[in-house]
Amino acid sequence: MPISCFGAPGECLAAPRRAAPRVSARTHTLHLTALAFVLAATGLASNPARALEFGEALDLAEQHSPRITALRLQIDAASSAQKSAGTLPDPKLSVGLENFPISGMDRFSLSRESMTMQRLALMQEVPNRAKRDAQIAGAQARVARESAALASQRLALRQELSQAWILAQAIEQRDELLAEMLTQNQRLQDTMAVRIAGGSAAAGDLLVARQEALALADRRDDLQRDRARARSALRRWVGTRATEQLQGAPGPLSRTVEQLRSEVSRHAEIAQYPAMQAMALADVREAQAQASGDWSWEIAYSRRARQWGDMVSFQVTFDLPWQQERRQAPQTRAKQIELQRLEAEQEDLTRKHLQELDDGAAELAALDSQIERLQSSGMKLAQGRAELALSSYQAAKGDVGAVLAARTQVLETQMRLIDLQAQRNAVIARLNSLIAD
Repeated sequence: MPISCFGAPGECLAAPRRAAPRVSARTHTLHLTALAFVLAATGLASNPARALEFGEALDLAEQHSPRITALRLQIDAASSAQKSAGTLPDPKLSVGLENFPISGMDRFSLSRESMTMQRLALMQEVPNRAKRDAQIAGAQARVARESAALASQRLALRQELSQAWILAQAIEQRDELLAEMLTQNQRLQDTMAVRIAGGSAAAGDLLVARQEALALADRRDDLQRDRARARSALRRWVGTRATEQLQGAPGPLSRTVEQLRSEVSRHAEIAQYPAMQAMALADVREAQAQASGDWSWEIAYSRRARQWGDMVSFQVTFDLPWQQERRQAPQTRAKQIELQRLEAEQEDLTRKHLQELDDGAAELAALDSQIERLQSSGMKLAQGRAELALSSYQAAKGDVGAVLAARTQVLETQMRLIDLQAQRNAVIARLNSLIAD
């Protein structure tokens, strides 16, 4: 609450109006022209500085966040890898020479021995269908996991930006209060000499006022330091626009606490677990498919000497997983344990976030109650005390120390209200960053 005047009674009254001197028409015209230029200049100067809206800041943060870019690239990579999931391995081409004699009468000859062949073969491995289906499911789940991670990171970015935004705005509000207090203190000092000369104030009152000015200046220096830090935190997200005036706020609570509890499975962290479990389940099925074994086929063309004739061969090869208890079963069991681990982690995380929701609800209720009490009663009491102290001082019935103490109490009450509102906004921002809209 700004205290408008600290002068003696009657000093804040407007001065008597004096009669305006008569001017000529030419002088009047010149005055109007000058006034037009002044108004034009004032209009240009009064244009508000460029301001940064919260929604715009959020868009900038997402566009320029390296973490968001990295996760989008991971989605692109997973989507690209998904196209190859479940496809057959590349075929193999083999070229060779069979039954080439190295001793006897036909040694080192390609044509005299009927069994000597130049061989060209094409071989294709064919993993079993269950394994390929599991690979496809795993690739799809990997894309889903990366998408869930991106959604979680966007919510985390929103929360971090909101916290920095709320802190910066609270600092600006505190700075305005301190600036107003310094102005009032200077106004008090300006009237002090007249009061001391008139005997309505003691000489020590001026020293007391100057001491308050020094204390306020120290507090404002600390606030300027905090402002620089807050703007630096904003610069991380919005770049050079962090120096602009901040308009808007992260917004009210988008869901009630009851709705957040009922939708806890959609929490940003928990929402990633279904995709992670789908990946683990695909690994289990792929490990189980190892028990069925894979197969391959091969076709070969064998060229012999002209007098013997060429030959074609075809063969099919099957895996024989005959040691399943020692090879495939342990691997399958390991994948199943990994799936159980993810389920246990999801349950533990769900309980943790339910507790955080309860804590946030209790904190929000306490802050709402404190803010309402401060606005309805606390501010009025502090302002009433300041008005009474000022009235007594102006009537020469009180000292300046009581006025400054009462005014300091008003300042501290206003500062506490700003702090409580910032804390409440921070809790709301944290709750709004749990579930994606």
